[in-house]
Amino acid sequence: MLKIGRILLPIDFLSASKHVVHQAAALARHFHSEIVMLHVVTPLSYSAAMINGNYVPANLADLREELIRQAQRQLDQALGPELDGLAVKRVLLEGDPALTIVETARVEKADLIAMPTHGYGAFRRFLLGSVTAKVLHDSDCPVWTGAHLEEEPAREFSFRSILCAVDLSPHSFKTVQWAAQMAAEFGSQLTLAHITADMEVYGPGPYQSDPSWTEALINSANRQLANLQQEVGTKAEVFIGSGDVPKMLSHAAKQSNSDVLIIGRPAGGRLRATGYGIIRESFIPVLSV
Repeated sequence: MLKIGRILLPIDFLSASKHVVHQAAALARHFHSEIVMLHVVTPLSYSAAMINGNYVPANLADLREELIRQAQRQLDQALGPELDGLAVKRVLLEGDPALTIVETARVEKADLIAMPTHGYGAFRRFLLGSVTAKVLHDSDCPVWTGAHLEEEPAREFSFRSILCAVDLSPHSFKTVQWAAQMAAEFGSQLTLAHITADMEVYGPGPYQSDPSWTEALINSANRQLANLQQEVGTKAEVFIGSGDVPKMLSHAAKQSNSDVLIIGRPAGGRLRATGYGIIRESFIPVLSV
């Protein structure tokens, strides 16, 4: 049985994603989780305040104290309607955002971190390569990231359909197990997706146009997925494609009308380059386990 007792929700007031907050709240209500709302004050916050002219300090120490006071007021007032009725713990810390998020998740014994893939504004496309990427790399617990879009769809979020990416690595059992338990919790339709290598990536050769090689790859993937489902104890639809993994998974998500994409992270929390590409390409939230 899947248990999510505590969700860490990092908040950046300048680029807070209400969509991710809404999704975290939906999870918290279902699992009766406590939400730990975290805001990290950084040295860059001091510079930004001085440049924007929001506050004229007598010295750097006064500026630091005022920023912390402002952040605490915002944290106390933040996102009340979205989190109404939930157990919420508010935490304000100073330091490097990614390191602080990861350390707070450990200290608070969080079962899940929920955060946007990027901020909004001039640097929105770079955050996945910085804060979120570092959290995905270093976190010991699963990480929920919002859709990598400037504006997410306005539709009500649900768990009607779940897509699980399976690379058939040793970590796949845990990935499918998470997906199966999540689908069972919400009564969702579950689809397992495996993307085989595109024969064209090997360049010209005698096997490039031989359909038997593609057929052999598909048959092998089908057998391995069937065995994996038997081990996990689930029965899901299967999607097998060939080509660019992020793009094909995005296609599979549209075809299955999925609300959430679940992908694996090997031991130690590290996410391979393909994983980052999947998150960047995804128009739906991604749960990295």
